[in-house]
Amino acid sequence: MSHIKTALVVGGGIGGLVTALKLHEQGVNVTVFESVETIRELGVGINLLPHSVRVLTQLGLAEELHKIGIPTAELMYVNKFGKKIWQENRGINAGYKWPQYSIHRGRLQMLLLTAVKERLGDAAVLTGHHLTSFDNEADGVVARFANKKTGEALGEYRADVLIAVDGIHSVVRKHFYPNEGLPKYSGRILWRGITEADPYLTGRSMIMAGHQDQKFVAYPISPDSAAEGRSLVNWIAELNVETMPDRTDWNKEIDKEKFAPAFKDWNFGWLNVPKLIAEASAVYEFPMVDRDPLPQWTFGRITLLGDAAHPMYPIGSNGASQAILDADALGDVLAKQLSAEETLQAYEALRREPTANIVLTNRQNGPEVVMQIVEDRAPNGFERLEDVISYEELEEIANRYKKIAGFDRESLNAK
Repeated sequence: MSHIKTALVVGGGIGGLVTALKLHEQGVNVTVFESVETIRELGVGINLLPHSVRVLTQLGLAEELHKIGIPTAELMYVNKFGKKIWQENRGINAGYKWPQYSIHRGRLQMLLLTAVKERLGDAAVLTGHHLTSFDNEADGVVARFANKKTGEALGEYRADVLIAVDGIHSVVRKHFYPNEGLPKYSGRILWRGITEADPYLTGRSMIMAGHQDQKFVAYPISPDSAAEGRSLVNWIAELNVETMPDRTDWNKEIDKEKFAPAFKDWNFGWLNVPKLIAEASAVYEFPMVDRDPLPQWTFGRITLLGDAAHPMYPIGSNGASQAILDADALGDVLAKQLSAEETLQAYEALRREPTANIVLTNRQNGPEVVMQIVEDRAPNGFERLEDVISYEELEEIANRYKKIAGFDRESLNAK
């Protein structure tokens, strides 16, 4: 049995909820604190790579996942004219033991929330609780919370450890790194929407089109729509924009005319980008940001996890998956019967360097760098791809990223 008997998990997003499930599995009494009053099915699409699906499968969630996610069949990169640069099978199609899923973030969060309440009890999740302050003490941690809207103090809670899964604007991270400042802006803005459309390619295809300064990503996220012969397509339009929007404007609904004209000619025949944009009911704006890797996550009985520890560019379909892998590593270390402090240090030792490598690789466009290479070498398009880039070069880039992100097939399937 672990020396950790009780834990406070700050943050009720995907990472926080999986952390709660993993700690509970090891016999830890967990309370999850979420700042918002009501956890709702919000957000857009995300991807879960096979290594994170493995973790969720071990938690007994495979059947529920399959009901709400599209098992991705293939990934394809094309240039701005819609011509294929690279295509590879994904998930089960690629020989992994576990699927890759394209899934609605809100539906996944609700699935995890339901699992937490069923296994830990309704009282294990406290909403409307915003962390205001906390202290490391010799025999545990104490944390104080308030209602963010009213400022009303909601008391203090004690436990053996505190796991901060409170996102890119983490209160806990800011406490330990008060001079870090705003997230690092990439120079690119993402506009995200969901549109019901006719299926394209296999109906389970993820596509990325364009290059670093102008990109379009699309993938279907609803098995319900697929069952009716339709495709609920999550899409992301991305452009180079010099000035980062004010933080208070993040995730706000915006007028499509702000970016749609740049994509007006992107009808590839098999995918009509202007139509997808035009028919979305709402579009939301996000700056593409991350933070520099940290030299330390763990301070006594407190540690960081997920975006609080390693926010990264949404490149390589990897952000949510890495938070799930963090939770898995923490759960595994708990079984080693170390002291509370040693447990958190051992978790950090497993995860800090690998996630730092992904953050830095994503700044260089990760596996999507092939799109920029082709744009640089053939800005006016190409007749024969092999005149621009070799298959070997493409394959090497794809395989290298899988190793960095921890999902090369042979290593993962051996687990």
